[in-house]
Amino acid sequence: MNKEYLNVILTDSDEGIHILFKNVFQDLKINIKVRSFYDGKNLMNYLNDKESSVPEILFVNYDIPEKSSLECLSEIKSNFKFDNMVTAIYSSRLSADEEEDVFLKGANVFMQQPDNYKDLKKSLTEIVIINWQYHTSGLNKNNFIMKA
Repeated sequence: MNKEYLNVILTDSDEGIHILFKNVFQDLKINIKVRSFYDGKNLMNYLNDKESSVPEILFVNYDIPEKSSLECLSEIKSNFKFDNMVTAIYSSRLSADEEEDVFLKGANVFMQQPDNYKDLKKSLTEIVIINWQYHTSGLNKNNFIMKA
């Protein structure tokens, strides 16, 4: 497959996080198109629209308004349309039980949200590069499980 860019959706209620993620994505050597959402309801309305394109990676803050990240995960995993989409949930703090819930609901990645740009860049780079390798090689992303 010859793909020129990676489609990414970012869902977080904090505008500053959107800016940080986009800055990291711009630093990577992979072209990334980012679509932003600020709550789970608008995210799912977009994803469920027949005209919308399914991203390769979906980043969702664990604590989003309107519809929780776990509710979004349940909807996503119940629809085969999203089988090739990697879902990465992130948070600055989650208990071990909450992390387990994230994986049980079907997330492919859990990222402990770093508190500095350097570590955020390292984590996002790992997730994007691994996903890009899966995407361009045709490997099965359904088993892409990672904790960054």
